[in-house]
Amino acid sequence: MLDSKPMDAKAMFTSEKAVCPAHAPADHPKIPPGKVGVLLANLGTPDNYDYWSMRRYLNEFLSDRRVIDYSPWLWQPLLQLVILTKRPFTSGANYKTIWNHDKSESPLATITKDQTAKIKEAMAARYGDDVMVDYCMRYGNPSTKSKVRKMIAEGCQKILFFPLYPQYAGATSATANDQFFRALMDEKWQPAVRTVPAYFDQPAYIDALAQSVERAYGAMETKPDILVTSYHGVPKRYLLEGDPYHCQCQKTTRLLKERLGWDDSQITTTFQSLFGPEEWLRPYTVEEVAVLAKAGKKRIAVIAPAFSADCIETLEEINEEIKDSFMDAGGESFTYIPCLNDDAAHITALSGVIEDNLKGWIE
Repeated sequence: MLDSKPMDAKAMFTSEKAVCPAHAPADHPKIPPGKVGVLLANLGTPDNYDYWSMRRYLNEFLSDRRVIDYSPWLWQPLLQLVILTKRPFTSGANYKTIWNHDKSESPLATITKDQTAKIKEAMAARYGDDVMVDYCMRYGNPSTKSKVRKMIAEGCQKILFFPLYPQYAGATSATANDQFFRALMDEKWQPAVRTVPAYFDQPAYIDALAQSVERAYGAMETKPDILVTSYHGVPKRYLLEGDPYHCQCQKTTRLLKERLGWDDSQITTTFQSLFGPEEWLRPYTVEEVAVLAKAGKKRIAVIAPAFSADCIETLEEINEEIKDSFMDAGGESFTYIPCLNDDAAHITALSGVIEDNLKGWIE
C-alpha cells in the first residue's frame, strides 16, 4: 500500500545538494551527496476507524503469510467472505475508543512520530546532517516502499532498517524485513543495507523497562501483589518450528526481574491477543489474570514489554478486556504500566542500538 505518488527517476536526483560527479560529462545527472538513512518500522495502523479504512488495513495485515500461514486456497475465501465482512466493524469500534481525535490518527501513529522526532534529534547531535531518520509502517501508511524511495531520493546510499520489536518473531520482525527488501526490488540503484536484530536483552532497554516499573510502583500507596509481563502471542507451533520469540520473551522477563532485584513470586510471563483455532503460547493473559485474582492476588500491575509503543493491543485489550477479566474474577486493583513510548530512557536505548549498528558505516 502506497500513501503517496511514486517519484519518477528524474525526481530522485533533484536534491538541492545534488552535484555532477567529478570527471563526468556535463550532461551527467546530478547525484545527491551520500547519506546514511535510519528507517524505523512499526506494525501499522488504519487511516481511520470507519469500515472501509479498517477493511483495507485488516486485509493487508491478515493476508500476510508471515502472520497467517494457512494455505491461501483455504484462508482467503474465509478472510474475504466472512472475516472482513464483520471484523472491520468490531475493530473499528475498538479503535474509536482509543483514537487520537485531535490529530485524526491512532495512538500508535502519534507515538511513532514522537519517537522518530526524538531519535532524529539524538542522531543529529551525534552525526550532524550525515544521518537521515524517518519511519514507516509494515501495514498501512506511511508505507515502507514510499519511505525507502524517499530516502534514496534524498541521497541515502546506505540504509539501516530498524523494526521496533524488542523480541524477534517471524510475524513481526521478519515480515517487516520482508517488506523492506521488497521495496528495494523496485529501485534501480539499490543502497547498501543492514537490518537491526532484536534487542530484547540490551541493558539500556531492560533498564528503561525497570525504570517505568519503579516509577509506577513508587506512585502507589500499596504495591501490587505481582507484575504481569504480557507479550503478544503467536501460535505454539511457531515455537516448535524454530521461532525464538518465546525464549526471548522469557529472557526479557528474567532480566527485568533481576534488574528490579525481585524473586519469582513478584513477576510472571503471559501472552495475549489470541487469533484462530489453534493453541497459542501459554499462559493466556486474559485467563491468567483471572486465575491470579481467584488465588488471592487482588492487586496486579501489567506491563507489555514486546510493544515499543502503546496501541490497540495495550490501550484497548489490556486496559479493557484483560482488566475486566481480572476485576470480574474478584480483583481489586488493576494498574496498566504504559509502554516506553517516547520516554527519555527508551529514546536513549533505541539510539544506542542504532549507533551500535551504524559502526563501520559512520563514526
